[in-house]
Amino acid sequence: MIIKCAIIDDEPLAVELLVSYVNKIPFMELHGKYSNAVDAMKGIAEDPVDVVFLDIQMPELNGLELSKMLPEATRVVFTTAFEQYAIDGYRINALDYLLKPISYPEFLEACNKALQWFTMLQQAEEQREPEATSIFVKSEYKLLQIDLDDIRYIEGLKDYVKIYTEQSPHPILSLMNMKAMEQMLPASRFIRVHRSYIVQKSKIKEIDRNRIVFGDVYIPIGDSYKQAFQDFLGR
Repeated sequence: MIIKCAIIDDEPLAVELLVSYVNKIPFMELHGKYSNAVDAMKGIAEDPVDVVFLDIQMPELNGLELSKMLPEATRVVFTTAFEQYAIDGYRINALDYLLKPISYPEFLEACNKALQWFTMLQQAEEQREPEATSIFVKSEYKLLQIDLDDIRYIEGLKDYVKIYTEQSPHPILSLMNMKAMEQMLPASRFIRVHRSYIVQKSKIKEIDRNRIVFGDVYIPIGDSYKQAFQDFLGR
């Protein structure tokens, strides 16, 4: 496993020391070094990393503040000359806290913690059951198997749902409410955008004035679903 990392510190000598340490560790790969938080945020957005080695005392935006703005999956190892920040560092679930001057053995230990963390995540991911590729729904007294790839969107009509697919010009009608339908579908692939509509994320090709366009069909995005939809678009 390779751990992608970045170094953020406004002291050039501190940066170069950590760069030399990274270069000695086979499973660590440097993807950026930054002297300020603004450049770091931009660089990490363009080239995401697994771990950042982050100085706490920096001008404008300190390391503790910056750590709260990093992607959720990015872990932090704080580096600082001031011991009083240790408690704050652990409060935000830092992977480790290194006190300057940082020795190579201390740095290597922090890297090993990162390796253990991401190895554990990878193993957990591998042990997950594979995601379903189809669902069964009852329609006209029959059970029909529908490939998830084939579903464009679902419309709710009181106690019924209409499932619109790419293979059929007519929707499949099933006696089921929207909540039950939503629970059947993997959240990684489908998103509810209105109390009456669920759409497959990968099928969304056009959005016009707060509506998702499927040919001549316009699906509204409900007010209570707008934030989740915006988050999806941001990702």
